[in-house]
Amino acid sequence: MNRRDFLAAGAAVAVLPTLSSAKDAAMLPVVDTHQHLWDLTKFKLGWLKPGSVYDASFTPKEYAEATAGLNVVKAVYMEVDVVPEQQQAEADYLVELCQSGKTPTCAAVVSGRPNSDGFAKYAGQFKGSKYVKGIRQVLHVDSTPPGYCLDPKFVKGIQLLGDLGLSYDLCVRAADIPNFVKLVEQCPNTRFILDHCGNPGAKFTAAEADAWKKNTAALAAKKNVVCKVSGFLANGWEKGKWTAADLAPVVNHITETFGWDRVMFGGDWPVVLAAGRYADWLTALRQIIKDKPEADQKKLLHDNAVAFYGLA
Repeated sequence: MNRRDFLAAGAAVAVLPTLSSAKDAAMLPVVDTHQHLWDLTKFKLGWLKPGSVYDASFTPKEYAEATAGLNVVKAVYMEVDVVPEQQQAEADYLVELCQSGKTPTCAAVVSGRPNSDGFAKYAGQFKGSKYVKGIRQVLHVDSTPPGYCLDPKFVKGIQLLGDLGLSYDLCVRAADIPNFVKLVEQCPNTRFILDHCGNPGAKFTAAEADAWKKNTAALAAKKNVVCKVSGFLANGWEKGKWTAADLAPVVNHITETFGWDRVMFGGDWPVVLAAGRYADWLTALRQIIKDKPEADQKKLLHDNAVAFYGLA
């Protein structure tokens, strides 16, 4: 998958360390709106490259270890692009996990293909679900050409999600954002989440960075879109060679354009491992927003996610 083909990074400065246990106790609580899990004994991921950092099982046990001491109180699972024939099995597994109450995972966004013939029946089963809150199809891969999201059948599938009360996650190439502005305009009753701040890159040229800013601002102007502050580290921020200051321009732009009521934190674990530990990312984000009013910090880290997903 494109987002996992990492670019070379910039400045050579160590990543922030984890906060001490004394400070952990005073941390604001966190809802992670972008938690990946996969058990390779149960699911097949067609994009997985043998021998990569992701070629292992990442289960609730490993997630608990990665988030220890960080006050992550709830998590929303994000689909992991399982092979299409396992989409229903993925959804069933997540419902069982949420029902168990044994992990922070309390809701899920599952995989789906909005332009497939059986999509209406598949998505319809989740109407009113306590646990399945939305659908995602990864669209930043080579197999989805620019303009894919504007196919009439795809648009109809996204409109259906609005009728069902389900959201749709936009996981897209930065250059394709203008097409998704058009999609959102055609689906005013569907709630959208822009994943990973629209995927800016660590090595964007000035022109690319300006286009990303302009296009994300255009998407932010649509009131049925919120944004996850998540995952963009996988676009070229090399492990051990970035600081909070390097990430701040992205975070600041997104919070300024979407506003503090329409942003949510996402851990993007284990994808984030290519750029650092979960604790490195969350600690850096806390540092970036530390001078903001506590109410705004709580919105980003916790409150907006509870309200958006209707978490108990």
